[in-house]
Amino acid sequence: MPGLDDFTGQTPAWCPGCGNFSILRAFREAAVELGLEPHRFTIVSGIGQAAKFPHYLRCNTFNGLHGRTLPVATGIRLANHRMPVVAVAGDGDCYGEGGNHLIHAMRRNVNIKLFVHDNQIYGLTKGQASPTSMEGMKTKNQPFGVLSEQLNPLALAIALDCSFVARGSAGEPEHLKDLIKQAFRHKGFSLVDILQPCVTFNKVNTYAWYTRRTYHLEDDYFPMDRTAAFTKALEWGDRIPLGVIYRNDRPTYEQRFPVIQETSLVEKVFDPSKLEATLQEFY
Repeated sequence: MPGLDDFTGQTPAWCPGCGNFSILRAFREAAVELGLEPHRFTIVSGIGQAAKFPHYLRCNTFNGLHGRTLPVATGIRLANHRMPVVAVAGDGDCYGEGGNHLIHAMRRNVNIKLFVHDNQIYGLTKGQASPTSMEGMKTKNQPFGVLSEQLNPLALAIALDCSFVARGSAGEPEHLKDLIKQAFRHKGFSLVDILQPCVTFNKVNTYAWYTRRTYHLEDDYFPMDRTAAFTKALEWGDRIPLGVIYRNDRPTYEQRFPVIQETSLVEKVFDPSKLEATLQEFY
């Protein structure tokens, strides 16, 4: 069985107090409790502070372009659907540059686990507004305040019938660890939006700001009621729900893809003779 030391990577270069530290801790502990081994799963990331995440672990890693995390993760998953694939991104990386890819990954229901470090700011590029920055928030690039309406990623996901939609908080690593484990066990695309305070560039959405507003979903909350889940996802401001907001157990993309239903692509034997008929068409 793997231990925490098996998931120790490079020394993190995040700012002291960054919410990413507790996300890293929660993920490592979840991996150990799930019995994952570092060489048996892959993490794909893009660009940003959150994208450094896999370097601070020990696992198979692929760094893609900004916003292009999910296409790479999808390709890896379809090539070897026996291997768990994780995607890690920031709110700007995933909801901004990568928004189009997110929509279609949820629609297809590829069995990828997406963890978004949502600090409501661009941290790596020094503090401009992201899609989840609140309207009116002043930043270096928005001295008159953010003029665009704030993106609600959970409401978007439920509208698209994403099969697993949850929200956690870096301020509650034990609860977050449980959500990470649930996301891994779910068969289908899993989105976990993680409220992650940026102590350097976001002076609005602080640990204290979240503590006053976040609450856990009630024990009798039923996440498979899509209409109720959408209403719950719209809560933001004075009260912000944490937990599994929506779940829908529908077939994954891999289950519906005939070529890989029985054998993964990496296990198939390449037979060039099958290409001869096609090649003859070009002569």
